[in-house]
Amino acid sequence: MKIIYFGTPEFAASQLEAILAAGYEVVAVVTMPDKPAGRGKKIQFSEVKKIALDHQLPLLQPEKLKDPVFLHELEAYHADLFVVVAFRMLPAAVWKMPPLGTFNLHASLLPQYRGAAPINHAIINGETETGLTTFFLNEEIDKGEVIMRESVAIRPDETAGELHDELMHLGNRLVVETIRKIETHDIQAITQETLAAGAVLKEAPKIFKDFCYIRWNQNCTHIYNHIRGLSPYPAAHTVLRSEQGDRLELKVYASQIEHALPTEPIGTVITDAKTFMKVVANDGYIFLTIIQQASKKAMKIDEFLRGIRIESALKADF
Repeated sequence: MKIIYFGTPEFAASQLEAILAAGYEVVAVVTMPDKPAGRGKKIQFSEVKKIALDHQLPLLQPEKLKDPVFLHELEAYHADLFVVVAFRMLPAAVWKMPPLGTFNLHASLLPQYRGAAPINHAIINGETETGLTTFFLNEEIDKGEVIMRESVAIRPDETAGELHDELMHLGNRLVVETIRKIETHDIQAITQETLAAGAVLKEAPKIFKDFCYIRWNQNCTHIYNHIRGLSPYPAAHTVLRSEQGDRLELKVYASQIEHALPTEPIGTVITDAKTFMKVVANDGYIFLTIIQQASKKAMKIDEFLRGIRIESALKADF
């Protein structure tokens, strides 16, 4: 069975390695075009491209997925199956091409959390369970027939980065098992409408910077989940302002809750300027435990406070 693999980031690179380790023939790899990144704007390869180069696999890096030249190249490989992990939306001319179909690995229990950021949104919403789903692509985003699902518990203190890594490793097995089922025609795909019967569906849209700002007028649990659901990337943000109007923007990677009945106004920053900093929310306090100031490294709060002088009261935007 000949496979063409589509993917870009580290999550997808792990699945590609698992497919190769299982002995399947990957006749080509499709990934995003190289692009400049970082301060030096050096050309960066995708993580999937690095794996493809290590294994000397043919690479396709189209700018446009409907380009006739690209489509002709895909057809020339006569692949039986396309596997897609963390890639762009494929046009029908691509996903309809292989005789055994095209399947995708999605980091949620579909039909819940369709969209670009399922790991982040599951944690932000305080879910205690998520998982992985393999499904056949169709005309609608993340709505094809489900092949396999596997659930994973979310720890109360788990971050998006930690859950990402857990699901990535679990996905290695699930992708290979899905290929084996397709290869042996041992599948009983089920529609997502069947799985969704009676459920209230939650979405997982792409995350933009404005969404990352912490709203301190919300309850502590919501803020805590927001912070861990965006940690370490893209990271929750907050802006602290002094009485003189000085502005300090921080990324917040970790926090702790102190349940209480605050007497101070929401957004008030309380600190001993040495060991702790906490912000008033609407039903308690949020301790900032790991933060990062612009152009500096992430650090624990005591380390941060040793390197900064706080001369007046601070208030957080909300």
